[in-house]
Parts: sequence; structure tokens; C-alpha cells
Amino acid sequence: MTVKVFSSLTCPHCANFHIKIFQKLKIDFVDSNKVKYEHHAFPLDLAALNAEKVLGCVENDEKKLKLLNELYKNQGSWAGGSDINSINQKIFKITNNYGLNNDKNKRCLNDQDLEDEILNERINASKKYSIEATPTIFINEKKYNGQHNYEDFKKEILKFL
Repeated sequence: MTVKVFSSLTCPHCANFHIKIFQKLKIDFVDSNKVKYEHHAFPLDLAALNAEKVLGCVENDEKKLKLLNELYKNQGSWAGGSDINSINQKIFKITNNYGLNNDKNKRCLNDQDLEDEILNERINASKKYSIEATPTIFINEKKYNGQHNYEDFKKEILKFL
């Protein structure tokens, strides 16, 4: 069983889903391999795109998931700023704890192939899944339209197990 979440790292509803639902989903289903979780980048602005690019440079899946958690948990401290350079510096402060120094962060931001990959994923997801808002969640390719609380989400997961 697979749960796909299409989200933007600057989206408050996405952060809420990740913090309040995904963390419990991970403990109850992902860690025991009953559910495969997939984060799909759907950046809605340049700050989200840059955060996704840096996230994409983390090679270890466990570290990548921890960084994703950190970015959502601290969204309010990095996702806004007077300009994109100040936002990037705030992102770097977080990613420096995940094996990315400022030089590597800058290389990631300048990686045109990585940017194209993220943006193409968004375009293709938009076409294939008709995504209109974030987060958009699919459970085994079926769009989840329920409430964004864990008990309702868990009930839906259990229908597939």
C-alpha cells in the first residue's frame, strides 16, 4: 500500500498534515512496512522550490525524511523573508545540520537538472492527478478527500490493509 502526498514546503496545510498526521502514520504503519510513504514535490513558490532542491541533495533517505520533518516543523521560521536570498540563508541554517554545508547548498540551488526534475514532477503530477491544491493525498492511487485528522485518515488506511 502506498500513500502519496503532493505538497509544497511553504504550504501551512501541508506542514499541518505532515506534523499531525504523517508522524503518527509513520509510527503506526510506515515503520512496520505496512504502508509506503512518498513525498512528492509540488512547490507553489520559489522558497518551496529552493527548499525542495536542497532536500533533493540529501542522499540518505533517513536523513532526507528527518530534514523534511525539520523543514515542516520550522516552516514559520524560514519560509518568509524580505527576499529569496534571506530565505535561502534560513534554509541553509536548517540544512547545515544534515550534512549540507553552504557550498553544497549553493550547488544544489544552482543545479538546473534538479530544478527541472522537480518542476517536471509538478507538471506531470498536475496532469495525471488533476492537483488543484496542496496537500493532495492519494492512497493506492485513490484520492483521499477526508478530513485532515489522524483518526479519519487511519480509518481510510485500514480499508486498504
